[in-house]
Amino acid sequence: MAKTLTYKIIEKHLADGALEKNSPIGVKIDQTLTQDATGTTAFLLFESMGEERVGTEVSVSYIDHNMSQFGPENHNDHIYLQTIAAKTGVYFSRPGNGICHQVHLERFGKPGATLLGSDSHTPTGGGIGMLAIGAGGLDVAVAMGGGAFYLSCPKVIGVKLVGSLGKWVASKDIILKLLSILTTKGNVGCVVEYFGAGVSTLTVPQRATVTNMGAELGVTTSIFPSDEQTRKFLAAQGREKDYRPLAADEGCEYDKVIEIDLSNLEPMAACSPSPDNIKTIKSLAGTKVSQVIIGSCTNSSFTDLMMVAKVLKGKIVNPAVEFAIAPGSKQVLNMLADNGDLADIVGAGGRILESACGPCIGQGFSPADGTVSIRTFNRNFAGRTGTKNDNVFLVSPEVAVVAAIKGEVVDPRTSGIEYPKIEMPEKFLIDDNMIQKPLAPKEAKDVKVLRGPTIVVPEAAKKLPDNLSGKVLLKCGDKITTDHIMPAGAFLKYRSNVPEYSKCIFNCFNEQGKPSFAQRALGLKEKGIGGIVVAAESYGQGSSREHAALCPMYLGVKMIIAKSIERIHKANLINFAVLPIEFETGADYEKINQDDDLEVKNLNDAIKSADSIVVKNKTSGFEFKCSMKLSGRDREILLAGGLLNYTREGTKAQSKETIAND
Repeated sequence: MAKTLTYKIIEKHLADGALEKNSPIGVKIDQTLTQDATGTTAFLLFESMGEERVGTEVSVSYIDHNMSQFGPENHNDHIYLQTIAAKTGVYFSRPGNGICHQVHLERFGKPGATLLGSDSHTPTGGGIGMLAIGAGGLDVAVAMGGGAFYLSCPKVIGVKLVGSLGKWVASKDIILKLLSILTTKGNVGCVVEYFGAGVSTLTVPQRATVTNMGAELGVTTSIFPSDEQTRKFLAAQGREKDYRPLAADEGCEYDKVIEIDLSNLEPMAACSPSPDNIKTIKSLAGTKVSQVIIGSCTNSSFTDLMMVAKVLKGKIVNPAVEFAIAPGSKQVLNMLADNGDLADIVGAGGRILESACGPCIGQGFSPADGTVSIRTFNRNFAGRTGTKNDNVFLVSPEVAVVAAIKGEVVDPRTSGIEYPKIEMPEKFLIDDNMIQKPLAPKEAKDVKVLRGPTIVVPEAAKKLPDNLSGKVLLKCGDKITTDHIMPAGAFLKYRSNVPEYSKCIFNCFNEQGKPSFAQRALGLKEKGIGGIVVAAESYGQGSSREHAALCPMYLGVKMIIAKSIERIHKANLINFAVLPIEFETGADYEKINQDDDLEVKNLNDAIKSADSIVVKNKTSGFEFKCSMKLSGRDREILLAGGLLNYTREGTKAQSKETIAND
């Protein structure tokens, strides 16, 4: 039977279950990546499992998020991550070496391999033909220990690309077009697989832009075939030995097919407050711009920034615009410096930011009130920049650099600026001196892991009560992102200290002069009463940050009730023994108010086998049904009190079996 590329890779890595749509499967993971904002917790949990050394082919710990270092917290995390990496056989990418996804693509990405990362934009690796999936840190910790990653066997959406991109139209416009079609909702449990004659016209960096921002669709991942373009990229990185051709079988069937003619695309933008609020640049023309930033894991490759430099050469950035670039890696920065492109950018009035996530996660460069910020990033959720009333347009580097020169949104095709022809270099500058290689097991045993006083081991989850009584602490609407739940930006430095970080939970919903969500939740927890959050569609969109589940668990939240819950966040909630359930009748959402008291009886029996449960609103007397879309393993994890307890129990059982067989 002809198979999609997605199913061919899954089949070779299938560790548990059957290759049947929507059925639960376990997939063997070849590689993992973590970054410092999620990695500290991931490694603390890895240690809690009693693991001494990773069981993957490659695991890499990157420092790219917490780079500001106001106070000791960030550096404490960096030292811990560097020493634990040396202890456990993990590669360590030092601060300044670059953004995890860009560096991983350059130095570690391998066609046909599986990659699990504690960052939602891990699907960037799909640009090189990897099955690359974002997950919570606890799932990644299990994978680092050699455990399988569990998910529902996905549906596969085929996106057929035909034609080729015109001048000033970029690969960013491909994913913006797809977001306009599929939106950010309703795609859970799907993989987007690209095929068609248009694929061969795109380089690996262009493909990686598409798969990176594909995370905003809410899909499991996105993937391109591995072909001659892949070979060229790997050869230029000095890694041609990692190349292997990969494609879907001829005649394979997709669950859905969307055709995009690259020749007909035009420059587009995703406007605030969502990546699927797509408009053409033509329709936005004339909008004044005060800030332009080119970078992030979406658009910070060498070819992206070389194009920017060529456009800026001999020109000046508009005096009303603050303009900056953030190269995706040290490799990109060094090559721009070596060939003189960096001088052209600086000469035009550009600022050079660190090779890191930076402004994309609210770490500096917040825009002024009431202004438009043009960014080549992947997310524009309200307040993500650090400015509450921000107005962000997500665009290609081509659109961004022209806006920087003109001081307003301009369709670059009618800008009068000559379009530079850019080609990928035959050889990239290779310098891995900022990647610490794993030590041999004998040497690693002597490494002392250094933990600063700001690093706090997370509290373990507890089993759910059989009769769950709780109060609705918050009722919120559609598209609540993990940024809404646990903000990043200035709060990132608290990621390794859950009690401290939990104080800023749902910060955007707190009202001045009233007790915060955290204060109300802790007050209930002290009385033995569980907290409940009620939401509408697509709860938990965005970043994979497991703190959006870990911190609510710490504060005593026991249950999330929503019209729908996004994949990564739902898995994280289960991992920390917070019950995720969905309204069977959407209208019932309207019948619940904040501060209502809710009750579920015989919960553990229901978790064992039921597909739905009855929730009673004790305040109004109203009863309603909610569905529990749980696999058998999900149920076992919840009953065990979370994935960490479940894993420990499994390890104990294996140890007893080994002793019995000796």
